[in-house]
Amino acid sequence: MEKVVLTGNNLDLEQLVAVARGHVQAEIDEKAIADVNKSRQYVEEIVEEERVVYGINTGFGSLSRVSISKEDSTQLQENIIRTHASGFGDPLPEDEVRAIMLIRINSLLKGVSGIRLSTIELLLDMLNKNVVPFIPEKGSLGASGDLAPLAHMVLPMLGLGKAYYDGELLQGKEAMQKAGLEPIDLAAKEGLALINGTTVLTATGALALYDSINLSKLADIAGAMTVESARGIIDAFWEELHTIRPHEGSLETAKNLRNLLEGSTYVTHTAELRVQDAYTLRCMPQVHGASKDTIEYVKKKVEIELNSATDNPIITHDGMVISGGNFHGELMAQPFDFLAIATSELGNISERRIERLVNTTLSGMPSFLVKHPGLNSGFMITQYAAAALASENKTLSHPASVDSITSCENQEDFVSMGNWASRKVREVVKNVYRILATEIMIAAQAIDFRMEMEDNKFELGKGTKVAYDAIREAVDFIEQDSNIEIYDELEKAQEVLTSGKLLEAVEKAVEL
Repeated sequence: MEKVVLTGNNLDLEQLVAVARGHVQAEIDEKAIADVNKSRQYVEEIVEEERVVYGINTGFGSLSRVSISKEDSTQLQENIIRTHASGFGDPLPEDEVRAIMLIRINSLLKGVSGIRLSTIELLLDMLNKNVVPFIPEKGSLGASGDLAPLAHMVLPMLGLGKAYYDGELLQGKEAMQKAGLEPIDLAAKEGLALINGTTVLTATGALALYDSINLSKLADIAGAMTVESARGIIDAFWEELHTIRPHEGSLETAKNLRNLLEGSTYVTHTAELRVQDAYTLRCMPQVHGASKDTIEYVKKKVEIELNSATDNPIITHDGMVISGGNFHGELMAQPFDFLAIATSELGNISERRIERLVNTTLSGMPSFLVKHPGLNSGFMITQYAAAALASENKTLSHPASVDSITSCENQEDFVSMGNWASRKVREVVKNVYRILATEIMIAAQAIDFRMEMEDNKFELGKGTKVAYDAIREAVDFIEQDSNIEIYDELEKAQEVLTSGKLLEAVEKAVEL
């Protein structure tokens, strides 16, 4: 992807990731400029005529009852940035901040926020030159939008706050100077236009969504490898079984498993070795499929939000000024709560498959998949660690969107907590990557034991063979505890997943 052209209407998830993580450059489509300029003209007319309009010549929130003079209208906008930047905690990671900047630019290009084109262009220049504002992750209620974190985004534009440049944390003014950029003074309405919206929670949740899409495929790969190590029954993945209960995610998962296991002679059929497999093997299409359906739903909601105006008030294309609630995060808080549940379930079922692999009474292989168990503990505690992460995810999957707290003298009396919903799902994603890396590493160990037990007379599937080879490039068979430090091996396995190497290799071999 060479460049992302922003119109306010066509930004998708893949483009967002390309800019946020791949540092692809972005530019403004010329067709969007006219609407931006027209919207700005309406604001200037309101200021000149001294018509009372919220956020232009009034205070904010419950202070909307206070009128602001024409002479103070620009100071009002700087004040809102200085006082609203009241976040706390660790800084948001670079990719999330870059996603925030891109989404905010795209939203402002819809031409209903009354901001100057030059102000949007400055934010775009910061993005393209990788001036990354320091934004503490905590402090947003998700309505009226992500006020505190977005105010931190704006501070460097004014020569205030802090920002990273070339990876170094600097004072905002210095970071701008090193990038060859000049700070600005905000004009009427601009401070509010920049900070009132769902941009932060959407950015964090959107990147977690992208990772969840990949995790849903990795879960199929991990599960297929475990099926082979257990000589599981492939019949449960037959297409006809799923066409009579045709949920899209279930159909997709069953197809993925068939593709991954194509050509495998390790898999069995009903009553060949056993009549039925345990649920964690047999019901993968139904469980993974439910998560896939939720992920697809969330993707649709995210891509609507990426191209939405979440400012308040909105200046219509014919000059009307309307105060509404487009800043409210509930429309995204609920989907991100659903996404946390869906992604957690991929980790939960994986952890149970790990238990089947390391438990000698279930696997028929040595305890904890190591030679000479007792002297060696093998993969014993990797299952504990995976179980700890799975349990943590259960707590993180408690919905944030059912909570609320009043703010702003009870004017803003029902909020979404969408920022917490998005940050929770980010943590769930991290945990599930580790759980799946653990399963894939252990499944490769189990496959090696199975090969030895069966005198190498069977063949792995078309997709699982590629996955096995990819993990074996990073992690060797573990003969005994004294040869390794298990944390290091887990880190190597996880890097194969998080880097995309394993998934990319498998997708070249089979359709997923």
